[in-house]
Amino acid sequence: MPPPAASARAAAPWVTGDVWVDELASPAAPSRLRVDSVHFAPGARTAWHRHPLGQLLHVTAGTGRVQCAGGPVRTIRAGDTVRIGAGEWHWHGAGPDTAMTHLAVQEVAEDGTAAELGEPVDDATYATYATYAMHAAFAAEPSCP
Repeated sequence: MPPPAASARAAAPWVTGDVWVDELASPAAPSRLRVDSVHFAPGARTAWHRHPLGQLLHVTAGTGRVQCAGGPVRTIRAGDTVRIGAGEWHWHGAGPDTAMTHLAVQEVAEDGTAAELGEPVDDATYATYATYAMHAAFAAEPSCP
């Protein structure tokens, strides 16, 4: 999958695989809102991470996966929105055979912290999605458990 025009490659160790980021909004202070369009090649994913004030993901294309600590790996598709709570450890990325693009919306903390990096997501964790494909309850209330 070629990178979209004007995209920046996401930096290791934040991701596994090919991931590109387009910054859509990063307004000047006093605003702390940040919006990125993130493009994942098949099999690509973030490392475990958390945002001090939470994050909203809205899938705009493709099929992917998301998991919050202690919860199952879930399938997400174009049109799905996932709300991740403040300080919630999580990861997200594309499916094994499909690319995925999502909007990532978060507020940066007063001290400038946008996210805290955790461990990479291992292949075994990434592969567990088939057991926990999206179901009606998740679609109705698509927040991390």
